[in-house]
Amino acid sequence: MNSRLLITLLCAGAVALACGSLANKNTSAAQSTKSTRLSRSANDAHVAPNVNGNFVVKVEAHALHFALDLTNDSKKQMELTFPNGQEYEFTVVDTAGHEVYRWGATRMFTQSVQNRLLGGGDTMHITERAKTTLPHGKYVAVATLRSTNFPITQRSEFELR
Repeated sequence: MNSRLLITLLCAGAVALACGSLANKNTSAAQSTKSTRLSRSANDAHVAPNVNGNFVVKVEAHALHFALDLTNDSKKQMELTFPNGQEYEFTVVDTAGHEVYRWGATRMFTQSVQNRLLGGGDTMHITERAKTTLPHGKYVAVATLRSTNFPITQRSEFELR
């Protein structure tokens, strides 16, 4: 009977010891993260990666060519995070602001978080071709990088004649 009580107390002590050291690690990790965030925010202007975009639309008979170039302006590699497999979107709106075309509307994408690395000074080139039968007129194409940590939206006006 005494050995059962002793084993139970030893197990309870081991669990308490393990939980206690985890709590201390989490507290120190939270404090470490907080101080890291504070020191990063003070230096963000010098170290934080920045993505610049350039969006161009070329018009052909019954087709539009979208070209989006995204450049990492920093010297550090950056990781772009996407909530799913759709990394970008191209839409076209008319002069009244109504959406008349959406590239991703007829496509299926994976439903898992995606990451993509972009090295310092590197450029990511995205090109798509859209078959359209839009009437003559003025339009605005909108390119969107669907990254959760570096979202970008670029606009480009064009005219169909």
